[in-house]
Amino acid sequence: MRRRTFLGTSAAGGMTVGGAEALGSASQTQAGDGPRSALPPGVTPSAYAVPHSEYGQFGTPDYFAYANDLVIERNRPGKPHKGKVLAAIQAHSDDIPIFCGGTVAKLIDEGYTGYLIRLTNDESGPVEDRGPNWTLGHGVYQSQLDNDAVAKALGCKKAFSLGYQNHRADEDAVIEIRARLIFLFRLLQVNTIVSYDPYNQYEENPDHSVMSNAVQGACWMAGEERDYPEHFKAGLKLGGVREKYYVGRAARGHNTINRIVDISPYIDVKVRANVAYKDKGAAGDAGLRLKRALASQGRKLPLLGNDDDTANFNYVKHFLMGDNRVLGAQYGLEYAEAFHYIGPSTTGPGARETRQRYIDTHAVPL
Repeated sequence: MRRRTFLGTSAAGGMTVGGAEALGSASQTQAGDGPRSALPPGVTPSAYAVPHSEYGQFGTPDYFAYANDLVIERNRPGKPHKGKVLAAIQAHSDDIPIFCGGTVAKLIDEGYTGYLIRLTNDESGPVEDRGPNWTLGHGVYQSQLDNDAVAKALGCKKAFSLGYQNHRADEDAVIEIRARLIFLFRLLQVNTIVSYDPYNQYEENPDHSVMSNAVQGACWMAGEERDYPEHFKAGLKLGGVREKYYVGRAARGHNTINRIVDISPYIDVKVRANVAYKDKGAAGDAGLRLKRALASQGRKLPLLGNDDDTANFNYVKHFLMGDNRVLGAQYGLEYAEAFHYIGPSTTGPGARETRQRYIDTHAVPL
């Protein structure tokens, strides 16, 4: 990894991000002739507009607040995370693939044992062109298959589904959801999680908000010996979730970003993970459906190739990975994902060690 001083310095690709004009001009390049900022001279904005691909916002919110210790995380050779456990936690079967599938694939390739945890049963997937015979029950069944297929595509060892009712997680007791996550964190001995950012105040989906807050609490409580002590009598051990990759989702969100992950080597894995879910979202069999629709009009799109798998893969990579391309280009990368990363301190000894050092130096005999 390389650490970059971000505000007031130059980022990869020649983009200077010390003031509103630099990032603003990038956004206007994508959006056409937009209004220029009316900020007074010398005033630094607290958030920057994020440019999107020509196919529309999909993988990033509209605004980022960049931390001045921004890190570009690149692929690490070998298996530096061997022996560690990753939990990718999503409310619905398409969440992880869309917003952080590349990072999950990267971490697993670097040695993590990965698990996929889904909060809901996904019963309220979109009807769209599924026809009058589509039912909630079929959606639940198909989404279960989808969740397992996504886990396999990303390289996860196992997938879990907690089965809460879709879009109604706020009717359930957060303490129960949190308790089930604590159990899984201890059972699996999770070190690192990837999930939605609990600090995203503009999230509209209640499942995402409930889940992210439950995850945040579970990460801490899994390491507290007085919480659910019956776990230890059953043979479980204290958890130790020390790293969190939080991703923002809401289109109008204002997310603090301190880590950009280069997912260029894993973009095809991310595409496959998005093709894997069939019951919802804009991926799945979207390429196949477009190919058939064009054929009924006597037309074809060369991008979609000659077979169904190629149609789905190329459709997702070309149209739905656009925001990852645009984000990556700002840092000289082919594809990237953005996170609010929270990890163990790397700045020196902790408070306990510092205090003990002071005691050892200054203590005197009675």
